[in-house]
Amino acid sequence: MVIWLWPALVGLMIFGGGGAPAARASLAAPVAQNDLLRGALPRSSGGRPQRGWQLYAPLIGELIGTERGTDHPEFTEALSRWQEAQGLSPRGLLDEETWSLMVEIWQSRRRYDHAYPPPGELVTVPSADFYHPERPEELRRVERETYLAYKSLVAAAAADLGLGPEGSYLKIISAFRTREYQAGLRRASPRSGRGVLAVNSPHFSGRALDLYVGGEPVEAKEANRALQVQTPAYRWLVRNAGRFGFRPYFYEPWHWEYCPD
Repeated sequence: MVIWLWPALVGLMIFGGGGAPAARASLAAPVAQNDLLRGALPRSSGGRPQRGWQLYAPLIGELIGTERGTDHPEFTEALSRWQEAQGLSPRGLLDEETWSLMVEIWQSRRRYDHAYPPPGELVTVPSADFYHPERPEELRRVERETYLAYKSLVAAAAADLGLGPEGSYLKIISAFRTREYQAGLRRASPRSGRGVLAVNSPHFSGRALDLYVGGEPVEAKEANRALQVQTPAYRWLVRNAGRFGFRPYFYEPWHWEYCPD
């Protein structure tokens, strides 16, 4: 275990509140350390060892309530307030304990009902809604309520981002899947890991949608996901998808699940 000492933070504890300038100065060391941990924090996602949390900066900012970059003092201040609200030590440091809690929260908001929709609740949607319009009808099915929410989401995104009907952003890549189809995908990609092609997939419910947010549509390599999380379409989803009942799977920028409150 690595132990960090933060002289400025110790000074704040000794001298008390000290006002905003003192508080901001006390966070100078965590700002610098967050800059390091952003690319170096050991973690595991999708069953694969990884380092750093830089790919998840948009989701982190949304969770703790700031649009500032992770290298800005206001990010550290927002993180400190969030940690305190969650019962953690408000150090402003995005360490392993904080990261684990964030993942727990994101995952708790996902859809864990993997049952097929009731008969009649799956609708075949127009090919124009799909990234690959030639996709066969049996692979263009979406649960009815989810599809209505998706259309509202796309309309709002188009208004905010100026997305034209001819564009590909936020088109559906994949929606409802049968267990047999999912098993075929797993056989075709045996090294994909449980985080990408789960045995019990939320796609079985018809309420999970893979949406095009840029780059290679569903490529889990870090370089591709790093590109995807920078696109205006993805960042819009992070800020707004919850208004329409959609929640992210943090590991896959393209994967969103309809989980209305």
